[in-house]
Amino acid sequence: MIFDDLSRFEMMDEEALKEMIITSERTKADISSPRSAMMLNPLKLKHLNRIDNLATDIIVVNLEDGVAPQMKQKALLFAAVFISHLKASRSRVIVRVNPIDEGGEEEIALLNKVKPDVIRVAKIKTPEDVKRVLQVLDDDIGLHISIETKEALQNLTKLNVKGKVECCSLGIMDMLNSLGLPQSLLTFDNPTIHHILSRFLVDARIAGIYPIGFTYQEYEDLEGFTKWCEIEKQMGYSAKSCLGPKQVEIANRVFESDTQSYQRALEIKNIFEKKRAEGETGFMHERYGFIDEPIYKDALLILGQL
Repeated sequence: MIFDDLSRFEMMDEEALKEMIITSERTKADISSPRSAMMLNPLKLKHLNRIDNLATDIIVVNLEDGVAPQMKQKALLFAAVFISHLKASRSRVIVRVNPIDEGGEEEIALLNKVKPDVIRVAKIKTPEDVKRVLQVLDDDIGLHISIETKEALQNLTKLNVKGKVECCSLGIMDMLNSLGLPQSLLTFDNPTIHHILSRFLVDARIAGIYPIGFTYQEYEDLEGFTKWCEIEKQMGYSAKSCLGPKQVEIANRVFESDTQSYQRALEIKNIFEKKRAEGETGFMHERYGFIDEPIYKDALLILGQL
């Protein structure tokens, strides 16, 4: 926990909260390939107080949807206070701000002082939107973006401005609305949904951005959530947005690295590099069949060395 006693926060006004914001010098988590990204409402102080010890790889302190307009400033200040007092966290700490034209710019300016690991900006549509964010965002804070509109999906391969965008998250409900499609299409075997998921994944990879699967709103339907994780893993995803610890546990398990696949990749890497040193880059192996440069590169990808 960050604070031993939360009762004092109930009586604090905005000015008192601002006075509690300090310069952050915490030890940051080093997670390059997250499996789970858990959404957290900063108005729920008991949850916010536990961001130093959660099982999720990414914590997304959400200032956008789920926070009423009249509460957004207080939510921002709560987020800033708790993050500034955070000494260490096993998770990467992200703050999801509002669209750049709807308070996001001012939110980023304040959050620069407390140094979250990453800022995630809602409703990004164009490279110009990303450029505007980068003009405000401190260089030592990472950037994630939300892909929630047809314009964002169309421009996704162009959104990694200056290579600064680390991850992107798919907002499937907003995306369907933007495309003029009903949310009832969100079923396991719907070809349109599979097309959206595939396009988002491939275009994100083309752009050099790590894609995170959509938030499954039915948080009590753990069987359905597990099935979506398995479908997305089969497509090539390796992370999913989560609502609560139970979804996090499932996502971490489904997207955990396959030990057998890792061992196979390690052996292929070592075999190929030995043969390459002998001047041979295409050869038959009694256990793994034909090994050449593309097979070697796939092994490096699995090992996280490509």
